[in-house]
Amino acid sequence: MNLDPQQVTGLILAGGRGSRMGDVDKGLQAFRGAPMVLHVIMRLQPQVGALMINANRNLGPYEGFGLPVWPDQLGGFEGPLAGLQTGLSHCDTDYLVTAPCDSPFLPTDLVERLGGALLAKNADLAVAVSEEEGERRAQPVFCLMKANVLANLTLFLQEGGRKIDKWYRALDFVEVEFQDPAAFRNINTLDELRRYE
Repeated sequence: MNLDPQQVTGLILAGGRGSRMGDVDKGLQAFRGAPMVLHVIMRLQPQVGALMINANRNLGPYEGFGLPVWPDQLGGFEGPLAGLQTGLSHCDTDYLVTAPCDSPFLPTDLVERLGGALLAKNADLAVAVSEEEGERRAQPVFCLMKANVLANLTLFLQEGGRKIDKWYRALDFVEVEFQDPAAFRNINTLDELRRYE
């Protein structure tokens, strides 16, 4: 059972402070000759029907990629769930998939695999899981969800919830294991930026 990519909107999360990288905008940092977010766009765009970016600063440079750019509806850099809420409220398809702007190696079969598992289990949300050094690790910012979880998420945020795993674990969710943990490697520091260059 396959999810029609045209039914999926992609959301690139670029709304963070980038504090571990010296408060720079991570998505706009040069990596292998292009802004990091462009690598994410090029990997995610073929997998979805529409694509948008959630950013809270440097909106002009992000708009330069030709995609809609939406700042958080909640003020104050409230983390990935605030970006998710913004994305869901601008989502015109039945499903939304998310990826962070600092993960240039994300899987090219992310939507296909998450979508297949979501449909098979009739879940509300599918989340990527990888294994690193024998430890199973959820990758909650790589998830695909039904767009109708927006009301549930808004309530969670209104009640002061901010932790993404606490939110999705209360939903009907399914975990999807990906073999290559490097696909989810996110670049948080300038040192990492140079190391993976």
